Amino acid sequence: MTSHPDPDEALAGLLDEIAGQLGHPVPAHLQAALRAVPRHLFLPPTLWLRDGNGGHEPCDREGDPDRWWRAAYRDAPLVTQFAKSPDGHRAPSSSASMPSVVVRMLMVLNTRPEHAVLEIGTGTGFNAALLSYLCGADNVTSLDVDPELTRRAQRGLKASGQRPHVVCADGAGGWPPNAPYDRIIATCAVRTVPLPWLEQTVTGGLLVIPWDTPWCNFGTLIATKQADGTAEGVLAPYGSFMLLRAQQVDAELRAVIPREREGRQREGQQPEAQEPERSMTGLSPWSVAGNDLDAQMYIGLRVPGAWHVWDTEVADAHTRLWLADGRTGSCARVDYDGQQTSAFAVAQYGARKLWDEVAQAYAEYVAAGRPGVHRQRLRITPDGRSTRHEVSVVNGTVA
Repeated sequence: MTSHPDPDEALAGLLDEIAGQLGHPVPAHLQAALRAVPRHLFLPPTLWLRDGNGGHEPCDREGDPDRWWRAAYRDAPLVTQFAKSPDGHRAPSSSASMPSVVVRMLMVLNTRPEHAVLEIGTGTGFNAALLSYLCGADNVTSLDVDPELTRRAQRGLKASGQRPHVVCADGAGGWPPNAPYDRIIATCAVRTVPLPWLEQTVTGGLLVIPWDTPWCNFGTLIATKQADGTAEGVLAPYGSFMLLRAQQVDAELRAVIPREREGRQREGQQPEAQEPERSMTGLSPWSVAGNDLDAQMYIGLRVPGAWHVWDTEVADAHTRLWLADGRTGSCARVDYDGQQTSAFAVAQYGARKLWDEVAQAYAEYVAAGRPGVHRQRLRITPDGRSTRHEVSVVNGTVA
């Protein structure tokens, strides 16, 4: 590809990649939307690409135009902004979503030209532009809490010829002035559905929302608003998004607490003042926190508040899995000694016996036939000023 590629040629390659992910061609109406709304118009001059070592490296359009254009029309997420966390750690704070995931979400959103749509998380503006093409710009409202991202998105939208209602606001509150909405779609993940989203959706309307638990960030909820004010739906096995800003307090706890725990342990102190409850387990920590995303999602939905982190730098174990609940201060560790693969040492601290809860959830997962993410059904119910959700396993599937 040259530094001045043919966008139609670049898009043709991207459509082939997306079709490979879907297992079928991109639907005609979405192909038309992608042709009408070139992705490169919404990308900043500097993209952050994976460096192969778990980090990111900059790719500048002026300095390396060929690589920049290849990235713009690959089926891959692109980091577009970094921010510093309270502890000084630099982490991605905005990205351009993987195009095949964008297409999957638009497929299940199932919009029609007359639908009123609310998007939570404008980001680059690319998805808002696609929605505007599909539904008409006057029917689309898009929110983002970041002023700079909002301004950048508005420039991209102007260049594309699409003019949805873009508002700089906290997406957790929805946008009452343009409610009610036939469709609500989020480009950020949630752990609970904000009550305004449920209230601002018409009966029979759809909510397409990436889901997150402290244990596992994976899956997308596709729920229908019911006449009684609740919403019900299943999880689709795709989507891993940054957490809604208003729900990021747990993510900050996740970043800070493990280092405190690890530091104390290396100094010979226990994570909690009391002696831990010690035991042995035959359940491999990799079974519950390894590559099985179905298992991880099942556990995350059934052991609320629990998160995990791996540590390979402790002095008294080859590999350690930490579990913790930042709200209660409970934590646990499971140690692999580098040799024994059928027995692992467990130490549990605090009111919650987190390893016991996780092991029980895993046993239920196995007994249920190892249900995939697509068999997890959520019922969302208003609960005062927020919502709560109930989880069950079903035999239905989603797109």
